[in-house]
Amino acid sequence: MQRRRFLGLTTAGVAAVATAPGLTACGSDSSGSGGDVTLKVVAADYGDSTANSSQKYWNKVVRAFEAKNSGLKVDVKVYSWTEVDRRVAEMVKNGQAPDIAQIGAYADYAAQGKLYRADEMLSIPTQAGFITSIAQAGEVRRVQYGVPFVASARLLFYNKKLFDRAGISSAPTSWAELKEAAVRLKANGVKIPYGLPLGPEECQAEAMMWMLSGGGGYTDPNGSYTIDSTENIEAFEWLRDELVGADLTGPGSPARTNRQDTFDAFARGEVGMLNGHPTLMQQASGHGIAYGTAPLPGRRGKSPSTMGVADWLMAFKQNGHRKEIGKFLDFVYTENNVLDFVTEYDLLPVTTAVEQTMRGDREYKRLWRFLDELESAEFYPADKTSWAEVSKLIKQKIGSTVAKGGDPASVLGQIQREADAMENAGA
Repeated sequence: MQRRRFLGLTTAGVAAVATAPGLTACGSDSSGSGGDVTLKVVAADYGDSTANSSQKYWNKVVRAFEAKNSGLKVDVKVYSWTEVDRRVAEMVKNGQAPDIAQIGAYADYAAQGKLYRADEMLSIPTQAGFITSIAQAGEVRRVQYGVPFVASARLLFYNKKLFDRAGISSAPTSWAELKEAAVRLKANGVKIPYGLPLGPEECQAEAMMWMLSGGGGYTDPNGSYTIDSTENIEAFEWLRDELVGADLTGPGSPARTNRQDTFDAFARGEVGMLNGHPTLMQQASGHGIAYGTAPLPGRRGKSPSTMGVADWLMAFKQNGHRKEIGKFLDFVYTENNVLDFVTEYDLLPVTTAVEQTMRGDREYKRLWRFLDELESAEFYPADKTSWAEVSKLIKQKIGSTVAKGGDPASVLGQIQREADAMENAGA
């Protein structure tokens, strides 16, 4: 299932791109050549079968664009999320970088000066049309290089049937209420009262949500790492003692439990609560699970913010197709094209026009709460070139914080020291 990556394995793509070799010039097409120009585009597949492959979406967009722009051609190659970042890295290494890449990370290329700035490509209406919080997540040193493509936010999902059986009348709004609900679910025979996936697939996301709900996070407002903050340490101590230690996260170690395993268990009716993204709605509904969603519980009430995820478009300078790239991207971000894509894959839009359209149409009511949370969502620090390596460390180590005898202060302190070293070394 490729669609699940967007809302989960973000940093797997980051790692491949952030460690890619420096770009080299390639191609002979030039904006000033006077001949036809073919834009080379590499994009990721959000579909889970041939029937809903993203290639179909791009083919439709390209046909419409080429019909309106004589002399401009667009060649789009779509790859699965398990290989798209590697493909781009290989193309760059071989001197064949695409004009546009729709992948998971942009910071390293931007830091090398290899990407066009957003304001060099896009028209003013297109630039102004992005949701501000998402556009800002595409900045490096306050300059936007990453152009958001689609987004998502996270909410607490709960199984309504299991809640009713356990006599739980509403979703928890605080950690204490979450534990109380988990205790009642367990007493009623629920296999996994709270699903805690701290396995390598996406533990950096689950960890971030708990950090945020405790008033912490990966970085401070200035962008410095705060991984071993008091708030973060206390969040993992609470998980260790109050959920995992109380046997409220089901059988098996959270450190070996992946996100998709937990989602699949939710779809089987085995999980009472878990943090999830919009595509879980489709999976749950497809298995007849009646579910509810709610804002993430926080230490003493609703979490101050939730986690947002974005995937990015970026454009390389080397072929000199700035104007043509801008014209194509302006077309990609027209309202109908954006709406078609997010509707197909149950994702969230990155433009205010489509957000307003979805809020005004009850067909999209199931996404309204996600849209509400997106307004104040916090994103991975993808603008930091060290983030790819830091996220690897998190995947390797964070699960041990909640094990019996785990030491969150020691583990988070080690990650912090290595993250600071990478920053100081210009990683």
